[in-house]
Amino acid sequence: MDDISTVEVFQIQAEFCKSLADPKRLMIIHELYNGERSVNDLSVMLGANQSNTSQHLAVLRKAGVVMTRREGSNVYYSLVSQKIADACDLVRQVISNHLQRNQILAEDLRNI
Repeated sequence: MDDISTVEVFQIQAEFCKSLADPKRLMIIHELYNGERSVNDLSVMLGANQSNTSQHLAVLRKAGVVMTRREGSNVYYSLVSQKIADACDLVRQVISNHLQRNQILAEDLRNI
């Protein structure tokens, strides 16, 4: 891979990661891990209105994170790849481990 294509790949990766940089979008990805959901289902799960949920889904769709299937007047969303949810879970595990280490350090400091 030459320098130009390497830079392009990292640029695409950065744009992709930006699409994930919202708690509600991460919650959508987490929910879609178990299978496709309608906008209404996702709105209820997020505690958001359908318009706001649709905006988040549009960002994820543009980034290639989710795909749609239409059935009558309903639109169903699913992950393009389960690996996306796996990657998000991995990051969440790293954060959890970090928080646990910080909690242990804080407890150790209290005992000094």
